[in-house]
Amino acid sequence: MTRAERVTTTIRERLGWDITPELYAKIRRLWIDHSKAEDGRDLAGLIATLSEDCVYEIVPTGERWEGHAGARSFYVSFLSAFPDVRFDLKDIVIGPQGVIEIATMRGTQKGAWQGQAATGRTAELDIVIHFPWDQRAERFAGERIYYDSGALTRQLTSFGGAGEPPPRR
Repeated sequence: MTRAERVTTTIRERLGWDITPELYAKIRRLWIDHSKAEDGRDLAGLIATLSEDCVYEIVPTGERWEGHAGARSFYVSFLSAFPDVRFDLKDIVIGPQGVIEIATMRGTQKGAWQGQAATGRTAELDIVIHFPWDQRAERFAGERIYYDSGALTRQLTSFGGAGEPPPRR
């Protein structure tokens, strides 16, 4: 069943979803599996945590990738652009609606990303990632990624030499 064929739920309906210790543990475990797969660059492990009709969206740019093929494309592109990327977790909320992760992303742009040729510069910025929970599939329905796109552009294009970290405030 495609996302378009599914009946979408409203936020009020999702707020009514109950959390049980078992559901909390299932969602938490899947997020841990997803994070470990990403850290290990295990594409098959990442895809295994996602519903077949998942959607990856970079909210500030409006870019979207749909389904497992889209998720693979997103990860291949992103991890090729930032092969040394790491996410340092700052906060997390887990509930029946999914996971909200706040992390500091650090990585060196060594490949093209969002139309920008590799710069060799390092980016460091806080991001918020929403992993919506798909109750039917018992997997994540993708990721909605939020960050300051202007800060990323400035860090990758406008200061110092290649590989130089962003200026501290």
